[in-house]
Amino acid sequence: MDKSFPPSGPAAEAPRAAACSAYIALGSNLGDRSGMLARALQLLDASDGISVADVSCAYETDPVGYADQPAFLNMAARLSTTLDPLALLRRMLELELALGRVREFRNGPRVIDLDLLLHADARIDTPELELPHPRMLERAFVMTPLADVLEKDHPLLERAEAMAEAALREGKEGIARWNTINWRSGSAPSGS
Repeated sequence: MDKSFPPSGPAAEAPRAAACSAYIALGSNLGDRSGMLARALQLLDASDGISVADVSCAYETDPVGYADQPAFLNMAARLSTTLDPLALLRRMLELELALGRVREFRNGPRVIDLDLLLHADARIDTPELELPHPRMLERAFVMTPLADVLEKDHPLLERAEAMAEAALREGKEGIARWNTINWRSGSAPSGS
């Protein structure tokens, strides 16, 4: 076979990036909280280069940082993605805007919040993105749902499970298991 000419046609397309696991936190404390979380998961799963691989149950939690607001529903999800960390973050920010997120002030009420926690073993420290998420290990409302979706060999699993167990036992950050959200069908438990 003559290899002096580059291949053409479908076989010549650039290879797709290998998929890796990324972990995100989702939260909502305005409007139909469970419906908003379900819709965010649907939109993520429908996005090019992103597949929702696993989701936690929802946990109801007290607000942190600014207390004069409604309780949150928080979840975590494991994604399989071919997007690099910055592209994934930007897609998540686009979805927040599409779902009506308005950033009035830090830690304020929000219809949806999507945070990138981990992306494979990436370590990034830029003004736009820090990975691993710099405050996740301090937050029971993040680590408790994250414990539900971390892969069994993940180095954070033992720590996340211990933090979740203590938070649920002690009611840290007002955290309580709420319900599962059937995001694939779009139905969510009523009662926001």
